[in-house]
Amino acid sequence: MEILKKPVITEKMTLQGEKLNRYGFIVDKQANKLQIRKAVEEMYDVTVVAVNTIVYGGKAKSRYTKTGIIHGKTSSFKKAIITVAEGDTIDFYSNV
Repeated sequence: MEILKKPVITEKMTLQGEKLNRYGFIVDKQANKLQIRKAVEEMYDVTVVAVNTIVYGGKAKSRYTKTGIIHGKTSSFKKAIITVAEGDTIDFYSNV
């Protein structure tokens, strides 16, 4: 099971990373906080202070087209906000 799927790179998360040492990740929905902590520490070689998780439910969406109304649903996902120790940073752009 791949625990960390992708980092959340938005304006808000970038500011929190610079000022508060907090970083966001989309994670596997079955993963718990201990597994997320271990995966981040192994992958980025940082000390994790806290892990907060949020589960987002899928939303019903509809779109109006020439041929009629199309109904669908967005996927549900789990997001983890990781707080790392003072002095540690995670650089998402290092291998670009």
